[in-house]
Amino acid sequence: MSPTRAKETAAPFEAFPRDATGLRCEGVSLDVIARAIGTPCYVYSSAAIRDQYRRLREAMGKLDMRLHYSVKANSSIAVLALLRELGAGLDIVSGGELFRALKAGYSGRDIVFSGVGKTEREMEEALRAEVLLFNVESEQELH
Repeated sequence: MSPTRAKETAAPFEAFPRDATGLRCEGVSLDVIARAIGTPCYVYSSAAIRDQYRRLREAMGKLDMRLHYSVKANSSIAVLALLRELGAGLDIVSGGELFRALKAGYSGRDIVFSGVGKTEREMEEALRAEVLLFNVESEQELH
């Protein structure tokens, strides 16, 4: 794809607009945030997350389905809790991600456990949490 074509099709990212003072997130200067909490830090726009989730839901139309967010993409408990509020389930690949999902307020029925190399302990923890579904990656996981 040519650079011109890519520019025409790329969705504008408006969550962090730039003004004369620099980048902002939801009206707050990133410089102010950096001075207040230090760097390095991560800054997420809940408005952008809400908007993207809404767009994905709308793209699915009237399908009877549920979006499941991959925790490996971002395991921030605050982000996971926001996604829970929006109605998303989670896709996890480890016991650590299960722990974070539960800390974010998810019930096991909202969680799909995927991934290769699940340990026996992780599977036992997931069963105790009553995860919705296991994606079995190998015959060994069944024994």
